[in-house]
Amino acid sequence: MNSFKISILFLFLATGICSGQTANKPVKQTMKAVNPVKTQVFVTAKDTTLRLTQIRDAVFEKFGQPVETQVCVFVDPTKTFQTMVGIGGALTDASAEVFAKLSKEKQVELLTAYYNPEKGIGYNFARTNIASCDFSSDSYGYVKDNDSLLTSFSVAHDEKYRIPLIKQAIVAAGGKLPLFVSPWSPPAWMKDNNNLLKGGKLLEKYKQAWANHYVKFIKTYEKMGMPVWGLSVQNEPMAVQKWESCVFTAEDERDFIKKYLGPTLQKSGLGNKKLIAWDHNRDLIYQRASTILNDPEAAKYVWGIGFHWYETWTGSAMLFNNLKMVHEAFPDKNLIFTEGCVEKFSIGKVNDWALGEKYGYSMVNDFNCGTVAWTDWNILLDETGGPNHVGNFCFAPIHADTQTGKLIYTNSYYYIGHFSKFIRQGAKRIACSSNRDKLETTAFINPDGKVVAIVMNTSDVKLPYKLCIAGKAADLVSLPHSIMTLVL
Repeated sequence: MNSFKISILFLFLATGICSGQTANKPVKQTMKAVNPVKTQVFVTAKDTTLRLTQIRDAVFEKFGQPVETQVCVFVDPTKTFQTMVGIGGALTDASAEVFAKLSKEKQVELLTAYYNPEKGIGYNFARTNIASCDFSSDSYGYVKDNDSLLTSFSVAHDEKYRIPLIKQAIVAAGGKLPLFVSPWSPPAWMKDNNNLLKGGKLLEKYKQAWANHYVKFIKTYEKMGMPVWGLSVQNEPMAVQKWESCVFTAEDERDFIKKYLGPTLQKSGLGNKKLIAWDHNRDLIYQRASTILNDPEAAKYVWGIGFHWYETWTGSAMLFNNLKMVHEAFPDKNLIFTEGCVEKFSIGKVNDWALGEKYGYSMVNDFNCGTVAWTDWNILLDETGGPNHVGNFCFAPIHADTQTGKLIYTNSYYYIGHFSKFIRQGAKRIACSSNRDKLETTAFINPDGKVVAIVMNTSDVKLPYKLCIAGKAADLVSLPHSIMTLVL
């Protein structure tokens, strides 16, 4: 690692990791020298033993104009875009319950695999649920029925499994793990269907009580040693699910933010928490963002727009363009991928290569559209794809066989790792392009000056290509169904 250096001297703009600033145009940087010599190469590839494996380094040589027949990836560190906040996964009840069943040795292995940047993949961001979600073993809340003053508020339920996992994850991440929190449903008695499940809407008379509930949760968790970085208004607000859910139209969410939640956070001393709107799929993201952010009284409280990949996760160009449209229309707000997983779990498909490729394809394109943070769903599930109290069993990057105590690493763990292990908080995305549609690519420059380029090949063809930067090029080969991280 120490023998390969790139002499890159530059001045970053004075932009903090969580400043809320992004750019829809390249930001001018001052660069005194770009002189690539070698690049470290890390590869994960189908039908091989390569899993985030470092292979032989590639050497740069002088290179001029490529011809049409040459396959090239072009990287330009002088053109920078959004600043990275983090990459991580969700610390759910399900993950915590499975974690508790592991031996101490396997618990350490899991935490190291996710949160150690050298021995693992360096997660530095996290999400958790406010009260129950589908990935809980049961439905539960924090207050007694009709307690609109929230005097009975207690997170005792979380102290058995989830809070211990969150605290251990924070330690494993080096003592700092930005955490955002999301509700799946208000208490049943606050809703017009009197049910935690199957949608329903928040009753007008309880909107202030519900806004107070976010404050209670955040302050309670922080008092217990778990700092909260931000929150979303409502998980999947347009979905009527058989599990915990609550419907907010765009106008409902806008008005709840500006009349209740935003002012309540401010008055409670939590105005610095990053408030995320939408928290649902890419399909309706522009309609939701424009409804909320075109209202100055709502927009002033909103840090960014969250999105998922369900229904739309095959990632057509149109749907990624929806992200780009939000980014271009509202450049002072942030895009954050808040949840995604592969649904319909089958133990026979844990080695399916398509699992990881779906992650890689989403991450490359989400980042290229301006996304500043990316959060996977459950970090750990069992051999059934649960626990899940409504049978919505799904894949996770790592599964535990609770019968044998072994951990099962799917290739999605490695695909995510090609990003999270190398792209640090505070990194800036830089210009990067490919001249062949078989190669998906994105690139970043870390605060220490190292350039990180990711190149993914979803085809059945081995593709030799040149990595071109500053008048030099290195010869590389992209294996069929592979992902490469190149560190200059």
